[in-house]
Amino acid sequence: MSETFDMGALLAQAQAMQERLLAAQAEAAEVVVEGQAGGGAVRVSVTGDMRFTAVHIDPNAIDPDDASLLEDLVLAACNDAVEQASEHGRQVVGDLGLGPGLLGGGHREDE
Repeated sequence: MSETFDMGALLAQAQAMQERLLAAQAEAAEVVVEGQAGGGAVRVSVTGDMRFTAVHIDPNAIDPDDASLLEDLVLAACNDAVEQASEHGRQVVGDLGLGPGLLGGGHREDE
């Protein structure tokens, strides 16, 4: 049995997939998630395309004698925000059925 390969149909399918991916990327870029640390003492907001938009620090989290604690809290809140934004991106791509990693956000060894 001989099947004809339709290059036009393949290209149309690839273009439609690319358009869905671009729309998903635009949607993800507009999402803002908030990471936090220290029970909410430090909160960091980031968009789905990994642009940080805000940092909130509870004044009670500021100890002039222990700056390293505040540094650790800010770092933990940033990491939490990035993980939440990455998870949202993975969900969007999963909803499209296109596989992981297409929205950026890197690769984690534990996945």
